[in-house]
Amino acid sequence: MDIVVKGRKTEVPERFRKHVAEKLKLEKIQKLDGKVISLDVEVSKEPNPRQADRCDRVEITLRSRGPVIRAEAAASDPYAALDLAAEKLDARLRKQHDKRFSRRGARRISAAEVPDHVPGAATLNGNGTPVHDEEPDGVPTKKMGSLEVKGEGPLVVREKTHVASPMSLDQALYEMELVGHDFYLFVDSETKEPSVVYRRHAYDYGVIHLSTDPMVAQAQPPAAGGTLGG
Repeated sequence: MDIVVKGRKTEVPERFRKHVAEKLKLEKIQKLDGKVISLDVEVSKEPNPRQADRCDRVEITLRSRGPVIRAEAAASDPYAALDLAAEKLDARLRKQHDKRFSRRGARRISAAEVPDHVPGAATLNGNGTPVHDEEPDGVPTKKMGSLEVKGEGPLVVREKTHVASPMSLDQALYEMELVGHDFYLFVDSETKEPSVVYRRHAYDYGVIHLSTDPMVAQAQPPAAGGTLGG
């Protein structure tokens, strides 16, 4: 397997190609993922002078028999961007490797043992259907996180609460790329409002801001009673 280095709207010097080969050592990568098919490195340049500190962008794409792993970073020069992207790639490869290792070493448990290992798991009866607590009216009630759902209600798969420090849009984009997700929820340091950045197409990103509707915030509940004036 060879490393393919290409430029998008920019020339890639031979010196940089040699640096890529030295930085991305195939032996190390193949130890973490022995099913690697291809490794591509794409270099691009942002002509906007306002983004001089992030003008050079490097995206590394690793394809194997498993999921595609991408690592992307931007800096003031391509060598610094490559270093950042290589660190992200290494972290994600190790994460995937640890997942595969833990799955192989984990012992499978039977359905009867699930409630002993998973808190809040449903108990199954003899025919494999969940046993729910019955309410006096005969409607089964299920406990899902902080919700009590009667009958066929919404399914809450997982509930999480995170403590977040306000950050800038650029920092949110960096954090999203660091964890390798397609979206990232954060609190905007300028507006102090919850926001979401997300990946669109290629190098395009989107951002959604949430703000409170002043009309709704000022609305008062109707009075319980009143009098008629004569």
